[in-house]
Formats: sequence, C-alpha cells, structure tokens
Amino acid sequence: MAQWDARVDAALARLEARSLLRATRPIALAPQPAAPETFAGPGPWDRAAVEILLDRHTLLQWLAEGGETVEQEEKLDGNLILFSGNDYMGLSSHPAVREAAVKAAQEYGMGPRGSALICGYTTYHKLVEESLAELKKKEDCLLCPTGFSANMAVMTALGSISSLLAVGRKPAEDERIAIFSDALNHASIIDGIRLLERQQEASVFVYKHCDMFHLDFLLSSCPMEKKVVVTDSLFSMDGDFAPFPELVELRRKYGFLLVIDDAHGTLVCGENGGGVAELFECENDIDISVGTLSKAAGCQGGFIACSTRWKSLIQSRGRSFIFSTALPVPVVASVHAALYVSRKERWRRLVVWRHVQYFATLTKVDITSPIISIVVGSEAAALRAGRHLLRSGFHVTPIRPPTVPPNSCRLRITLSASHSTDDIKRLVDALTPWLPDKYAEQSYATVSKL
Repeated sequence: MAQWDARVDAALARLEARSLLRATRPIALAPQPAAPETFAGPGPWDRAAVEILLDRHTLLQWLAEGGETVEQEEKLDGNLILFSGNDYMGLSSHPAVREAAVKAAQEYGMGPRGSALICGYTTYHKLVEESLAELKKKEDCLLCPTGFSANMAVMTALGSISSLLAVGRKPAEDERIAIFSDALNHASIIDGIRLLERQQEASVFVYKHCDMFHLDFLLSSCPMEKKVVVTDSLFSMDGDFAPFPELVELRRKYGFLLVIDDAHGTLVCGENGGGVAELFECENDIDISVGTLSKAAGCQGGFIACSTRWKSLIQSRGRSFIFSTALPVPVVASVHAALYVSRKERWRRLVVWRHVQYFATLTKVDITSPIISIVVGSEAAALRAGRHLLRSGFHVTPIRPPTVPPNSCRLRITLSASHSTDDIKRLVDALTPWLPDKYAEQSYATVSKL
C-alpha cells in the first residue's frame, strides 16, 4: 500500500503548503475516569434494553396500517419485547454506562459546544479515540458525531486526493479515484460516493452483492490507478458477511485501498469484539475501518479507525466531520464506559452467539449473525406480519421500500444479550406462519449444550 501512502502524503503536503491542515486540540476536563464496575452475568438492568412500553395511541395507529379496522377497546397494553434494535450487547442500560453519563453531565453539563476543530474536542474524546484505535488494531482513530457522518467524511476525504493532486483544476478522468462499492452498501456510503461523482472526483463501479467474480472483472477492466473497494462488513438488512478472505486476496492482487463499514460487527464479532476483521483474522488487510457507537456500544456516535496520515487528511477534508458539532461529553463518557464493559464482560458476546445458534436450531433457518431477515414479499404482507407480532407482544418493525427493493419486504429481527431464551422461543412461536418450514421443537436441555 506504499502507493496509497505516497498519495496521501502528497495531498497532506499540498494542504500544509496552503496552511489548511487541521488538528484537534483537546480541552482538558479530567484525568482518566476510574474503571467502572462490571459483572459476571446479566442483571435486572439488562431487561431495560429490550422491555419497552409503546404508547397506546401509537400502538393502535400501527395496528391500523394497511386499512385494518382496530377496536379501541382491544386489550393491548403496549408492553412489548424489542426485537428491532441494534443494542446487540445490551449495554445501553448498563449501570456503568448510565453512571458515566450522569457523572459527566453533573460535572461538565454537555461540555463545550462546537465542532471538534473549534472547541468541542476534549480529553474524554481523546480517550475514546485511543480505546477504539486499540480495539481495531489501528494507529489512530477519529471520533465523529454519527456513523453516517463518519462514512461521508471518509468518502469526501478520498475524493479530495484527486482534487488536491490536480492542483487548481478538475481532475482528468484517469486522475480520479475509482471506487468499487457493494450493491447493498449502507446509504451513507452511497450518498458519499454520489457526492464524489457530482464533483467529478471519482468514478464509481457497483459490483453485485458479495460477488467476487464480478468485482474481479470490474477491477481487471478498470485502467484507473487509484482503486478503492468499500463494503459493509456485516450487512444490516440481510445479516450476511462480506467475503473477507476473497476480498483480501483481491486486495493483494490489485493493491486497492480496502475500506469497511463495521457498524454491525464492532463489539459483536471477534474474541475481543474487534469486529468482523478480527473474526476473519484480517485486521492488517483493512486500511480504514468505519463504525458506529449507536449499536453494540449502546450509545451514540461514529468513528474512523485508520493510520495517522489518513486521520490528518480526513479531519482536514472530511466535511461532515469538520462542520458538525462534536459529541456531548456525557455521551463520550458513556461510550468510554461501554468499551471498558465490553472488554471485561466477554460473556455478553457469548450470549449473543448462543442466541443465534438457538434461533437457528428452533427454526431451521440458515442464519450467520444476530441480524435475521425473514422476507415476506409485499408491503401488505409485511404489515400483516408486523401487526401479528405486535398482538403477540413483540416490537418487530416491517422493513419496506425504499430501505429494501419492492417485493422484498421483510421482518428484520435482531438478537441481543439482553434477550432470554424464553423471549426467543415465544418469538419463534409467533413467527411460525412466516418461517420457511415448521420449526422443530427442541428441549431446553438440548439447547443448553449449544
């Protein structure tokens, strides 16, 4: 990847010559917080992550979607088990996460309000960046307001290389970045590369979902030198993994920059929670790892784990980072606590994957992750299924266009460490009409051996 390093260094030199390099300057708030309390197993606080109360008026409105008549006196109390969220580790309700947010709020309020490059960056933000860089086995990390803004920042920074090296003119076609994007990548990636296309900084090639033969063909057919492949690591609507062994082989063959969005893999996958790259043992082959703190971390925010040179470029040219207010200090403090708890309470990851095995055993559905996609077809069918699950006591949102293509509407189910095996068993009972085959009954004794 020496060629990419040289390009980034050249772009940084152009920025430095124009005094346009930007750096964060942390405002000192406090020494490193004390290590939070952790636990050897689930506590009553974990249920707060999955037990919810839906406002009755909203519940009746939801049931009425699709033209169904709903009796006002219907005996529905709105107490539901949540199977739609992304809090895979159940950390959003953890005492350590709550206490960290409360303590920081009491001492600093929301903290200094401004973008990270002006006054919004503190020693708390720096601590989280250091923790994430260590987790992702990267040299550095940049904390962003959201995962969406993190992907947008990476994309705009990539495009800026073409413009900076073209020196005051629009880059010629062969000087642009060639971006190869999986067809099912997240909207934040898609919006970012569309922006680069409009700015004539990149040419975009979309390869069929996880189809490495198609990607190989597109790479071999492209004469452009600056190649980038970007992909989700764990796809949010289908629950399948990107084919990392094949991607790594192609990276070694073509020398492209490999960017992944590990939003749904971070903290969930790998022995240490390092994500999908750790799971596939290819962390050194990932150049830039984008992620979010609003899913398995149970908090809010996004991040970009990368080299120091890439961080310098992104924080100087990533518009969604530069022009966004930094995360509030209580949120960052809660993230720091969540990352610590994730390291110490490894049993949470084990519970998640046992739940995946349990669901697969009960239903005979071939699943590989805590994201389970039950495709039901039309919007009307999806709404019917959603209403049935509501009446059965489950919050499972039907996923419809434009999130998914027409006639591929689905029930997207997510499993959390905060769920119990009884939650899952009852959900499967309610799902029976939409499962491919009648699931086989399994005794709890058998499941406990998984």
